[in-house]
Amino acid sequence: MADAFQEFISELKGKLNIVDVASGYMGLEKRGSNYWACCPFHHEKTPSFSINETDQFYHCFGCGESGDVIKLVREMENVDFMDAVRLLAERAKLPMPQTDYDNSGTVRQKKKRDALVAIMNDAAHFYLDNLNSGKADEHIKYILSRKIPSNIVRTFGLGASLNYTDLPAYLLKKGYSVSDILDSGVVNSVDDRLVDSQGGRLIFPIINAMDEVIAFGGRALKKVNFGKYKNTKETMLFNKSKTLYNINLLKKLKKTQTIKEVIIVEGYMDTISLYQAGFKNVVASMGTSLTHEQARLIKRYTDTVLISYDGDAAGQHGNLRGLEILKDEGLNVKVVPLIDGLDPDDVIKQLGAEGYRGCLDRAMPLIDFKLHSLRSAYDLSKAEEKRKFVSEAIKVIKTSESAAEQEDLLKSLRDVSGITYESLKRDLASAETETKPAAAEQPAKRDNASLTDRASRYLIAAYLFGPKLTAGRNVEDIPFENDVHKIIANYVRSKRLMEEKIRPSELFEFFEEGSAEYAELTRILDYSDGDRFKGEVAERYFCDCIKQLRLSRVESRIAGIKGEIGRETDSAKRKELATALQELIQMQSKIKSGEIS
Repeated sequence: MADAFQEFISELKGKLNIVDVASGYMGLEKRGSNYWACCPFHHEKTPSFSINETDQFYHCFGCGESGDVIKLVREMENVDFMDAVRLLAERAKLPMPQTDYDNSGTVRQKKKRDALVAIMNDAAHFYLDNLNSGKADEHIKYILSRKIPSNIVRTFGLGASLNYTDLPAYLLKKGYSVSDILDSGVVNSVDDRLVDSQGGRLIFPIINAMDEVIAFGGRALKKVNFGKYKNTKETMLFNKSKTLYNINLLKKLKKTQTIKEVIIVEGYMDTISLYQAGFKNVVASMGTSLTHEQARLIKRYTDTVLISYDGDAAGQHGNLRGLEILKDEGLNVKVVPLIDGLDPDDVIKQLGAEGYRGCLDRAMPLIDFKLHSLRSAYDLSKAEEKRKFVSEAIKVIKTSESAAEQEDLLKSLRDVSGITYESLKRDLASAETETKPAAAEQPAKRDNASLTDRASRYLIAAYLFGPKLTAGRNVEDIPFENDVHKIIANYVRSKRLMEEKIRPSELFEFFEEGSAEYAELTRILDYSDGDRFKGEVAERYFCDCIKQLRLSRVESRIAGIKGEIGRETDSAKRKELATALQELIQMQSKIKSGEIS
């Protein structure tokens, strides 16, 4: 990293408080000297995600995710290093320096991404100009038929594709390369001709949380033999499983108010209709089953989601997998009942905002919806189907962790099925609990560290977080074997020589993310919480850890010399090795007895 850019990064971090930045993504609770939250990177019910305000880093004691303020923004905004730096520079009101910095050898990739972002931005303006050109009669007619006012058209950036040829010609004239135009997804190659991939359609820009246009949705205005709605293809910018329509406006909303719940709908028009009616806390799932990535994206804004899909019971039942994903990510999931055959847009148009608000008020918890969905799948007038329904319903009720809720649900099942409460309760007691893979609830085990590894990690952590414990103790006197520990020890030594404050957040710049070295750093940070470095117990343990490392080094050398003796044929050299071995054995004995400390 160039010195000038490194100085800028240091200045940037100095102007920011990671607690202030993190509070924009999650609710924080101060306990002791640190701030805590449920980890945004894995599902948990008890907060293990800790932010160290003094040393300006975060660490999850559950899954091990760690980083500084830059990495936090990278992960939460799903951007690369430089984009995270730009966002933080804007926040800190620092001008970005001119740099050719490459964090991971991806200069070419970054240049490519910038070109695609520029193409998408120009295409969006091109489509918008078309809509206002006086030539988009069919598009305007459709907008009027859906009663979308002009201010909402502008808010969502709606546009018009008039034909298949104008957009490619426009982008080529702007100087973009054919390969970049094709890679953006807005243009396809058909029989060696460049054509607008959304030719003739009404255009819905798909914008990410960074306010970048990353794709386009298109609505056909004439009868077609394929999808009425279609998106541009997935690209470097656009992955529909990681995208939610209207996430950009939801992010803006969060800056002005607390978002208690987010409404999830299926399509563009449902989103626009609800937004127009005053329900601005709405996103669309891009017409796909919900994914873990989308669930984590929503969790940045709220803990409660209201699923408002079309009022078709069979269709809603098919989305149960997506709803389970939301629940697995720790979200409180409710399902909004709509009149059968209507979608949210229809409800708004027929019943108005108050009518839709009534639907939201009747939103049922996920477990109730599952039972409701099951009920619609069976004909209870037939004995065999009723038995199957009751059997499946019992399995659903068994998943509830609340005895009171189970009792309430059993009573509802009794009323629907006509089977006595006592019989249903016996069936519930004998039903097997449906288990989920452990990975869905808990992070994987970190590792099985050796005694020497644990001692090394504690010692390194002591020099980072226990200044009183390590005062007067030279870090260079400790025989670390792991290269990561040696690097950190050298960092500590250099800071002490220059009489500068040790800043653990700087360590994240030493190791490449995803490397074994970075993973070892996160394990060291497991020792960053609490009073591990205070008192007589900590003092004794610190000395024991040093003793363990010295023993380990001597024992390693003993094993090595024994191997050499076994291979050596020269008697004189064997005698020399034997003498060295004896000295090491004596040293080993003195370390164990405490003669050498």
